[in-house]
Amino acid sequence: MDICEKIAYINGLAEGLDLDTTSKEGKILSAIIDLLSDITEEICDVEDACDDMCDQLDAVDEDLSRLEEIVYDDDYDYDCDCDCDCDCGCDDDELYEIECPNCHDTIYLDEDMLEDEMIDCPNCGTPLEFDFDCDCCDCCDCDEDSADE
Repeated sequence: MDICEKIAYINGLAEGLDLDTTSKEGKILSAIIDLLSDITEEICDVEDACDDMCDQLDAVDEDLSRLEEIVYDDDYDYDCDCDCDCDCGCDDDELYEIECPNCHDTIYLDEDMLEDEMIDCPNCGTPLEFDFDCDCCDCCDCDEDSADE
């Protein structure tokens, strides 16, 4: 028997005993039963809200699990830029670290940014120029051959 059923039982007993609510004892017992009824109603409301919140939390957890599967899926096939089946590392998202000579801020660049051969420092705006030579295998369509000539 839960708390809601217990207070309903006590209310039924009080009504069945036909308590004299005009006496001092009857007034106190009636007030206590009313108070217990109010407390029980509040507890039942809190339990219902908690059940609803648990259901919503379970739904969010399921959604997050599906999202994690998509984001962290190790079986996802990333296409190599050079369209070959080699392990040349062309599909690796390597970051290169450079330091701005003006503000000494560390800047992280990927290969696409390096191919532009120039960027402005995001901290101080100083133009930074660099020459990037691709270290990957002969399967890529980069300008490695033209740099060797």
